[in-house]
Amino acid sequence: MPIESGSCASARQAKQKRKSHSLSIRRTNSSEQERAGLQRDMLEGQDSKLPSAVRNTLLELFGQIEREFENLYIENLELRREVDTLNERLAGEGQTIDGAELSKGQLKTKASHSTSQLSQKLKTTYKASTSKIVSSFKTTTSRAICQLVKEYVGHRDGIWDVSVAKTQPVVLGTASADHTALLWSIETGKCLVKYVGHVGSVNSIKFHPTEQVALTASGDQTAHIWRYIVQLPTPQPTADSNQVSGEDEVECSDKDEPDGDGDGSSDCPTVRAPLTSLKSHQGVVIAADWLVGGKQAVTASWDRTANLYDVETSELVHSLTGHDQELTHCCTHPTQRLVVTSSRDTTFRLWDFRDPSIHSVNVFQGHTDTVTSAVFTVGDNVVSGSDDRTVKVWDLKNMRSPIATIRTDSAVNRINVCVGQRIIALPHDNRQVRLFDMSGVRLARLPRSNRQGHRRMVCCCAWCEDHPICNLFTCGFDRQAIGWNINIPALLQEK
Repeated sequence: MPIESGSCASARQAKQKRKSHSLSIRRTNSSEQERAGLQRDMLEGQDSKLPSAVRNTLLELFGQIEREFENLYIENLELRREVDTLNERLAGEGQTIDGAELSKGQLKTKASHSTSQLSQKLKTTYKASTSKIVSSFKTTTSRAICQLVKEYVGHRDGIWDVSVAKTQPVVLGTASADHTALLWSIETGKCLVKYVGHVGSVNSIKFHPTEQVALTASGDQTAHIWRYIVQLPTPQPTADSNQVSGEDEVECSDKDEPDGDGDGSSDCPTVRAPLTSLKSHQGVVIAADWLVGGKQAVTASWDRTANLYDVETSELVHSLTGHDQELTHCCTHPTQRLVVTSSRDTTFRLWDFRDPSIHSVNVFQGHTDTVTSAVFTVGDNVVSGSDDRTVKVWDLKNMRSPIATIRTDSAVNRINVCVGQRIIALPHDNRQVRLFDMSGVRLARLPRSNRQGHRRMVCCCAWCEDHPICNLFTCGFDRQAIGWNINIPALLQEK
């Protein structure tokens, strides 16, 4: 009985102390808030060269920071008080427990264990609060560095692939499930050419390295090579993208998608037949690309093979077999006769055609789900993306393990690398597009809100490093492609 009464008395004292302490905290908080409000009013009254919108945003952010640290300070005080209460209780229990005294060593060990648990809780709380503050800055920084410039609307179904011409005039190409491929003026967003030669979904588009010729792969089991002639229209002034860059993220429904009835491609010139049709696959041709020089092309198919063709004669040169399941992508090296193919069998393979007499193959195993794409970078690196929500950077000289791994929260689709700056663009199933460097450090996330960005899965990205207006393009199953201006020097400086 004496022990219980003593415990009740100590509990009442602790409760009274906590109540009085919380009252003092509330008084302190209210006075601090009043003082902060006065300081904010004084700042708003001062002259500043900053635009009012920027000043308001800064004031709001600093207010959020102040509130976060204020909450963190209160939680810190609460946790410290709990530590003191726990130590007092342990000291009281140490006098008589089951009629025996605890040794000082046992008491110290128990108190130390409880204190370490509370210390860990404090660290977790601090980390969560500061992470929220840092994420606020990240979002603002990304919106300032990554700006939406132009939307390309005209397809009647999802867009699987996007590519940029390597010759003048520089145009944008898109491949769609609506059985067409469209070429666009990057500056005006006007459709320049429509290709309607396929009878199935157009799954990829790539431009010839030196001529005005395009290569498209289709669900009709063929790949087409076709010529285009474009005349760029006069550029029109673009709207200031800053006007729509401050919206909060919201989930958008299908009704917010671009209306396919307003087809911007209906009045543009149409190409109806290819120069050459490559026909050797027994399944969907999911991707195609030009080998260096443009005299040969490679295709990847759901029939588990990749084929190498002679462009001039349309003859099959090599059939690349070995994958256990459907292929998902193929890519060629910009300067060497190398091809990489990816597959649903969780691997990607490197095919070497530098020796005309033989070709070798290396298998890369490192993913646990479908490898959706694998692309070459500068030097001897390959970057692979997968449905297992990871992106891996590989050194071709050491294929046992990746040199960097990027872990994400969503499946990764067709990635693309900015070769000059070594920046990887990651399109995701969850509508996000993220930018990373080759070491796996996250640089930015493209804005995604109710007024800009993709409304459905983002399928592909393509860099155009030399274009003065748009240097990154994305496309998605919301039937539109988007041109972005990425301030790369500022992006790298933020890193």
